[in-house]
Amino acid sequence: MKVSALFNKIEKLQGRKPWGHVLDAGTGPRSLAWLSTLRTASLTAVTSQEVMAQSAPQALATPLRECDRILVGNWADGGLLPGERFDTVVLDYVVGAIDAFAPYFQEGFLSQMASRTHRTLYVTGLEPYVPIVVDDEVGQFVGDLGRLRDACTLLARERPYREYPAEWVSRRLQAAGMKVTDVTHFRIRSREQFLNSQLEICEVRASRFEDRALAARMVEHIEAMRRRGEALIVKHDGLPYGRDYVLKAQAPRR
Repeated sequence: MKVSALFNKIEKLQGRKPWGHVLDAGTGPRSLAWLSTLRTASLTAVTSQEVMAQSAPQALATPLRECDRILVGNWADGGLLPGERFDTVVLDYVVGAIDAFAPYFQEGFLSQMASRTHRTLYVTGLEPYVPIVVDDEVGQFVGDLGRLRDACTLLARERPYREYPAEWVSRRLQAAGMKVTDVTHFRIRSREQFLNSQLEICEVRASRFEDRALAARMVEHIEAMRRRGEALIVKHDGLPYGRDYVLKAQAPRR
């Protein structure tokens, strides 16, 4: 299995310390596949989507053990895993996804995750796109692509994701009593897979528009964006724009 640079960074930050009992608080194929390769005492993965829970075993590098769990639930509902704490908690792009499943719950979620962490919490995320520089054609395109994705999502009567900067996440965790010990940023150079995945989201959402004339016009615009993106990828050897981050926080000694 090829491990992403962000997960490699987490492993380096962890060093030789045992992972212990691990919580993947917003699991997906990416984080679940990686965590299943580690030497953990147990792995608890939580998703708000039943379809994800059903397909999760296919993402595993090794089969689930008796001590492992994949659960369906929403942290905003309360009552999920009452009283349980974990040695290691992983939030892989979860903070940005919360708006789609539990609007306005970001602060409550981070506070809850802090209380669930016995030792170490890791957060991966995407820095929100900053105001676009006029003469930066790649930045303009990536910003336009993000706005197109969100517009299609809203017109399909769904909620888009909302990314939060590492600085904001750090402040919220510190307010919850945790000590942030490392924040590392990674520059992004996206390629065809990113372009196609974003435009596929747009296409799927456009198919759900109530206004079919608008949907047809949107599909034309999506294809124009595809041509524009493909040309920029050739010109710039990818789309060099944006930053991911890995944040490490330690629970206070109790």
